[in-house]
Amino acid sequence: MRLTTLRHIAVLALALVTRPALSAEITDVTGRTVEIDLPAKRVIVGEARQIHVIAALKGEQTFGTIVGWRDDLVRKDPDSYKAYAERFPQIEKLPRFGYVPQGDFSLETAIWLSPDVITLNLEAEKSAKESGFEEKAAAADIKVIYLDFRIDPDRNSETSIEILGQLFGAEERAKEFIAYRRAEIARVTDRLATVKNLKRPHVFIERAPGISGENTCCRTFGPVNFGAMVEQAGGHNVAADVIKTTFGDLNPEQLVVSDPQHVIVTGSNWAAESDINQFVPVGRGADMALARERLANLMTRTPFPELKAVKDGNVHGVWHQFYGAPYEFFPIQQFAKWFHPDLFADLDPEANFAEFHKRFLPVTYQPGYFVSLEKGSN
Repeated sequence: MRLTTLRHIAVLALALVTRPALSAEITDVTGRTVEIDLPAKRVIVGEARQIHVIAALKGEQTFGTIVGWRDDLVRKDPDSYKAYAERFPQIEKLPRFGYVPQGDFSLETAIWLSPDVITLNLEAEKSAKESGFEEKAAAADIKVIYLDFRIDPDRNSETSIEILGQLFGAEERAKEFIAYRRAEIARVTDRLATVKNLKRPHVFIERAPGISGENTCCRTFGPVNFGAMVEQAGGHNVAADVIKTTFGDLNPEQLVVSDPQHVIVTGSNWAAESDINQFVPVGRGADMALARERLANLMTRTPFPELKAVKDGNVHGVWHQFYGAPYEFFPIQQFAKWFHPDLFADLDPEANFAEFHKRFLPVTYQPGYFVSLEKGSN
């Protein structure tokens, strides 16, 4: 009797172990419903900068199920890549892919890696459909899931975090991350809400000056992304009065008319991509002297010397990669200190971001994400 019972238990246990995973449905940020076995066992990360989220969810197991990724981290954010390569040396051997909209993502190589899923950014959707990428991936039984931390982060960031939590078997960690972000943003927005007749300084935020071309003004952000961060921090994004899309160009004459009280430029370590090397190289462990020098040089372009912000010395640089990672609580806090220094005198964004690293990330914190010109330097 006892032997028979043990046999029944053994048979049941074997059935449980060998039973195929049940499929689940994920609705991505485009509204597509994708049926997939969860958690995914083999993932190609179609934008490597998604690692900023995946690492917050998986910690020491960040690369456990990643079998390939896009080459954008090593080219566009090499300082972060270096940090992760030092912590996870095996990523040096991970196959790298190009960008779907540019047509240099090798789907044949991806198929050879037998992934369960490829995660792509929302801006790749149109090209993926028109080029047949989606159809060919489906024929190879590879799921394509779209995420968005850039085009409309207010609408899509939390959904994208939740999706990555499902894909990587880290649903509870995703909830914790989302709650943390909300609380850190609320440190600013809740306090601003208590101020009657809040005076919002006019702010112009320039997108990636000094990276390429003739380096003329004025690429910027509309009412979302960095533009929304400015508003959440208690400023007024002057470009949103004219530009209603995520990105756009503001006429220099319009910038003079707006005469912002603060100018912020986005920058990163773009040495691998830039043809003019005049960008502001802020980011993890940045050289602050060089960043400040580059920032001052950018303010000599037309029409910046005419602006009140430049005359008063309210000129700043911010790490560009915040525009595609849901770490926006950090720039929102720093912007708030720039815009309302007395109201947020007790707020310490650097300490808060360092604490975030300790709590969520497998890499250590290093400063360098912001830079400001000294008063009177222009």
